[in-house]
Amino acid sequence: MNDGAIMKIGFLSMPLTGHLNPMTALARKLQSRGHEVVFIGVPDIEPVVRAADLDFVPFCENEYPPDSMAKRWAGVAKLHGLDVIRYTARELTPGLVKAALEHLPGKIAETGVSALILDTVYRLIEIVPMHLRLSYVQIWNVLHFDSSGSTPLALLQLAS
Repeated sequence: MNDGAIMKIGFLSMPLTGHLNPMTALARKLQSRGHEVVFIGVPDIEPVVRAADLDFVPFCENEYPPDSMAKRWAGVAKLHGLDVIRYTARELTPGLVKAALEHLPGKIAETGVSALILDTVYRLIEIVPMHLRLSYVQIWNVLHFDSSGSTPLALLQLAS
């Protein structure tokens, strides 16, 4: 980012409460320091973002129309442990990433953001600011996990 200057910062978060709550808190903090903040996201997150008194710009409206996220994520509620990660990685995240990679560059241009704050779990989305040579920061709102096996496993399901 740039040495204390006021910026217009775009936020992208997974459309889940556990991700949105810390991201909106960070956005409000940056806004309180004089930065202009805008959330870019699927339409279903608009009420959460607006409730946090933040600006919101929808994208991926065709792929994810209003009220579509609850239907798509309903299957996760019935799963446990690694099945949640598998389902999310195979069924949910790829569509979000594909739509974001297609539409995010246009929304960045439309909003005029000068930097992005990205939810790290929104896998591969950092490709967009890298391609646009735009400053970005990734925020990790969950326990660390490394599916490559290079670091110790942090997600454990303990038997009772």
